[in-house]
Amino acid sequence: VAEALGTSPASLLSQAEAAPEPLARSVALVGLRGAGKSEIGTRVASLLGVPFVELDAMVVKESGMSLATMFEMHGEAYFRRAELAALERLMGQAPCVIATSGSIVTHAGTWSMLRERALTVWLRATAEDHWGRVVAQGDGRPMKGRPEAMSELRALLKKRKPLYAQAEHAVDTSSITLTNAVEEVARAARGKRAGA
Repeated sequence: VAEALGTSPASLLSQAEAAPEPLARSVALVGLRGAGKSEIGTRVASLLGVPFVELDAMVVKESGMSLATMFEMHGEAYFRRAELAALERLMGQAPCVIATSGSIVTHAGTWSMLRERALTVWLRATAEDHWGRVVAQGDGRPMKGRPEAMSELRALLKKRKPLYAQAEHAVDTSSITLTNAVEEVARAARGKRAGA
């Protein structure tokens, strides 16, 4: 084959090794805001050679209104229906890496469907890291004029922890580097264990 293609067997093998393995199913990243879903998701998608999708951005684009407007005009139930519809469309397409909303785990039907049809990965972090990353993104709104904001964040993490823990995999983004977190998620997506 190599001779017919005008190349060497070693060159063919190196090209085959460099090609990303096709994903069997989409990878859904879950966790609170500041967990690293967008940053890690973008890098994992690039590494795996698949699209990266921000579920909230997809809902905004399809609805033609911002999330704030959607919640104000139609309420949370409307957003949840739009989120589920967008997710169902995604699940009918080729595998991708999805950054979900931090609260997706609180909607039982959507969370159950996501766990059945995608590889779910909880990007776990400390409350301090969540806080620091959100502030580093230039968004101080959740904390502005709210002295109890950190306590509320800790309480939210504690409340959602049992739901996030239902994900197939967990990657502690507070204890490892960004590069290592990306590699861990990519390994999980390929169905490989650490060190494989």
